[in-house]
Amino acid sequence: MQVSRRGLLAGAAVGGGLVVAWALWPREYRAPLTPGRGEWAYSSWLKIGRDGVVTVAVPQLEMGQGVTTVLPQIVAAELGADWRTVAVEPAPVSGAYPNLPLAAKWAPLWMPFASGLADDPRKLVTRRWAESTGFTATAEGSSLAAYEGPAREAAAAARAMLCMAAADRWDVSWEECEVRDGIVVHAGRHLSFAALAEHASSYDPPDPPPVRPEPYAEAPAASGEIESLVYPRLDLPAKVDGTFPFAGDIRLPGMLYAAIRQGPIGDTELEGFDEAAGATVRGLRAVVRSRGWLAAVADTWWAAEQALSAMSPVWQTTGRAGSERIDDALDAALTVGEASRIATRGAGDSGKGEPTVTHRYEIAPATHATIETATATARLADGKLELWVASQAPALAKAAAAKAVGLSAEDAVLYPMAAGGSFDRRLEHDHAIQAAVIAKAAGAPVQLVWSRWQEHVGGRPRAPLAALASAWTAQEDGTPTALRLRVAMPSTTAEFGARLFGNKTALAARRAAAAAPDPLAFEGATTPYAIPDVAIDHVPVDVGLPSGRLRGNAHGYLAFITESFIDELAARVGREPLGFRMALLGSDPRLAECLQRAARLGEWDGGSGQSGNGIACWRIGDPESGGPVARIACVASARAGEGGVRVEKLSVAVDLGRIVNLDIARQQIEGGLIFGVGLATGSALQFQSGLPTTSRLGALGLPALADSPEIAVDFIPGEGEPADPGEIGVAVAPPAIANALHSATGLRLRRLPLLSEGL
Repeated sequence: MQVSRRGLLAGAAVGGGLVVAWALWPREYRAPLTPGRGEWAYSSWLKIGRDGVVTVAVPQLEMGQGVTTVLPQIVAAELGADWRTVAVEPAPVSGAYPNLPLAAKWAPLWMPFASGLADDPRKLVTRRWAESTGFTATAEGSSLAAYEGPAREAAAAARAMLCMAAADRWDVSWEECEVRDGIVVHAGRHLSFAALAEHASSYDPPDPPPVRPEPYAEAPAASGEIESLVYPRLDLPAKVDGTFPFAGDIRLPGMLYAAIRQGPIGDTELEGFDEAAGATVRGLRAVVRSRGWLAAVADTWWAAEQALSAMSPVWQTTGRAGSERIDDALDAALTVGEASRIATRGAGDSGKGEPTVTHRYEIAPATHATIETATATARLADGKLELWVASQAPALAKAAAAKAVGLSAEDAVLYPMAAGGSFDRRLEHDHAIQAAVIAKAAGAPVQLVWSRWQEHVGGRPRAPLAALASAWTAQEDGTPTALRLRVAMPSTTAEFGARLFGNKTALAARRAAAAAPDPLAFEGATTPYAIPDVAIDHVPVDVGLPSGRLRGNAHGYLAFITESFIDELAARVGREPLGFRMALLGSDPRLAECLQRAARLGEWDGGSGQSGNGIACWRIGDPESGGPVARIACVASARAGEGGVRVEKLSVAVDLGRIVNLDIARQQIEGGLIFGVGLATGSALQFQSGLPTTSRLGALGLPALADSPEIAVDFIPGEGEPADPGEIGVAVAPPAIANALHSATGLRLRRLPLLSEGL
């Protein structure tokens, strides 16, 4: 890739749909990173101040996963900066930061009729589309894959420029200079970044930039040793003392507050409301109605909420979602629905006859349960829209909100805010659209905050499903020789794509995706096990409920089905679950090592004699692709009690390839495991007459601090590309817990959440 100072200062461009010839045309953009007084931009990625502070732009949403530490850390390590002088600035929506791996992976969603032209991040169509639309979406654990390389190149270029400035003063070759801890040194002489910042910014960097021979990595400590914390989280102090700003912390002159009521799930239209009753609430300033929602605007959020309650909106809804309807639709589809073959290994199920064993598994809709509900602030003035919102897809959120108030994306500005949890919830931007429409109607800046109840009504839960897992086994030892999964579920990824890229309503997206099979909803379904013949079938079904992405995504439900089924196959022939799995992992020795280490760490006893121990393993990523691969194995200790499932301990061994920040990797593994415990014990929503039956966070059955298990994590040193640690724990925890409960009770629970139908 050609890198020059002019190229490094590439900037923003946000466009509409794809026009291939236009997208391939070379272009230049404005610089996205604006230097303040006493600062100089060295690239789209960093600027250095007269005080020596290095400010790093982060184009990904910080939602607790630590990206505002990891990406600046990569820059600091490559640049040679002193970590104590590194600051972070959320990057604006810009074509300078294209998320190419994610654009390629999601090509079937934004370019459904010719996705083969853009299914590789190296393809020109992929790059041009991602640049022209400002596609920087934070999802699929793609931050390191997308941005480690560009961040290192930008930092290496800046390091060279600083060395050039110092070398000119010393009359030496810049290649002889070194940079460490924010200082350029040569033969006993030294100059700080502060002394060089202005002068160095005028140099042209070498092409290509002189990146260091090896990328930064942190090795796990040996057993019993304390791991050193080289790069502590930059956001942690402000989060501890409460000064870290989230979307709900925005305050603008003359700002009003909005609350909202959204109609029942289905084809909904607002039929009427008692506006006079709402007018009796002191502080009410405006009432804004749309087809599917009603908002009140007041001096305080509580006044707006009380006004809505007084107005008692009435809705006309057809096709109301209900749990009974969902279950009936899934059952009919699984039994007699027409399936599409998604993936085949070997001969699949061709000529196999009746399977040896078949079991049915079910998964209920699961909600994200973020601490921070949907919040957006909008100001519309002089033909310009300003938005303050946490978004995983900011360019698309900005464009959709602007369109809703009759503006182009170029007439809108989105100020990226951090999210108080997301778990892929902030890939949706209904609240940003609503805030813009309400602000226009109110004629004032407005902050919209969804209540927890509205978060449940307007959220997009993980799709419910029903699946039949079938196996053909060897007669002598029960080893599976063929596996088939038949899964009835909505085409959830296609539905999500229609909302995100097609700007369709929830109802229109659901209907558009109803009949088509969804290969992206089955990532990882072929499993890492050496089963010669595998067949994966999807039966698309419209259950009357919009669905969306949730942490773990396809791996979250496929791991539960597969790892529960593998345990059942072992139990059927009386084989020990660990040994049964090990015999099937000859093609993935690293995952086998994870199993062995987790077994030692968790003092695996075979799961016999009602010990309450269960085991599971999973892999995210394809080793043959050369890309990042995450592997994990888990031993869970769990029991059923009066209060539900009691998970006592989770012992995991993890292989993430090269680890960039060990402390954050550990946090993400632990957080993912706890999230997985929540999916195993709660998080589910039931629906009646188009509305969730649960209105409060405390009613979701989530693990409280007292319920959180002891967690032991063993990292396996790896040399592959760094894999995302945030999803893999989510996938492995529910099946490990389910297998532990089978060990403890002798009963097999095949529905998530576990114990949802009792023992």
